[in-house]
Amino acid sequence: MTRSRRQRFSLALTLLTAVSMLVGGAAVAAGPASATPSPPTTLGDEGGNPLLRDVLESTGRGYAAASVAVENARKRQAAYADELRQIEAQLDQLAPEVGEVAVSAYRIGRIGPLSALLGSASPDDFMDRAEGLDLIAQRDNSKLRRLHEARNRASRAKAAADAAVADEQRQLSVMAAQKEAAERALSLVGGAATEGFVNASSPVAAPAPRNRDGSLPAQSCNRDDPTTVGCLTPRALHALTETRRLGFDRYVSCYRAGGPFEHPKGRACDFSAQPGGFGGNATDGDKTYGNNLAAFLVRNADRLGILYVIWYRQIWFPATGWKAYSSAKGDPSSDHTNHVHLSLL
Repeated sequence: MTRSRRQRFSLALTLLTAVSMLVGGAAVAAGPASATPSPPTTLGDEGGNPLLRDVLESTGRGYAAASVAVENARKRQAAYADELRQIEAQLDQLAPEVGEVAVSAYRIGRIGPLSALLGSASPDDFMDRAEGLDLIAQRDNSKLRRLHEARNRASRAKAAADAAVADEQRQLSVMAAQKEAAERALSLVGGAATEGFVNASSPVAAPAPRNRDGSLPAQSCNRDDPTTVGCLTPRALHALTETRRLGFDRYVSCYRAGGPFEHPKGRACDFSAQPGGFGGNATDGDKTYGNNLAAFLVRNADRLGILYVIWYRQIWFPATGWKAYSSAKGDPSSDHTNHVHLSLL
């Protein structure tokens, strides 16, 4: 190969290498900018005090059960009060009729019926009078029996109403004790009352199924989690479905293996405030999205069976409302400034 040909070959090789580097570099640089970001599947350690979570779970369940019991006691009171009104109206109707029986008994006296029979002019007249007296006795006994039964029903209804009132007071005491326990636990992570996130125009979710007495059934993690390869309880899946249906459809991750809290039990979901997954602190529109989501969950807490909600250094608990919430690490995951955490009963 002549010198000139070697020079031209070397120049071509250099140009080819340069072009390859430029093309390859451009492809690498363009790849992340054009590809959809892959959100993480977990948040890692979200922080929080294990004792706090345990207390909130136990007090939350106790508070919810007592709240249902109070509502049932008040329904029973209303039913018994209505029954008493009906019985009292019946007693008012019976009073004049019973009064007539009393007046008749006073006027005729014990000798009255006997005198009426002895004064019969004939055997047939005697039988007619006897039958008439028997009908009068049956009528009078029926009126007296109805009065007696009505009074007994009134007494039973009043006793049942009093028992319902006593049950309500007991359950209210339970709720107060659970609230106090939650307040003490929350004092470990700030605990000061906040205005929180409330929006009266938040959409209304369809209620989760309940038992006949209004309580929430115990459930296991036996439904496929559409956000992971794990499982959810039916109630958690319902909450997730309703939240997405009503417009909060950004990235969500629910089931997470390991740990002592609700994620491995299929009773918790983390809703990212950013469209592409969990990032840094949410700001501007992303924070507004999180605010609206937190407000939606709180408004529908009873319908969905929510245990607590955490968002942007604040925690909502049914017994306490919104409270300040801080964690040991202070990062976006621990402080919940990049996602709304939902735990369900």
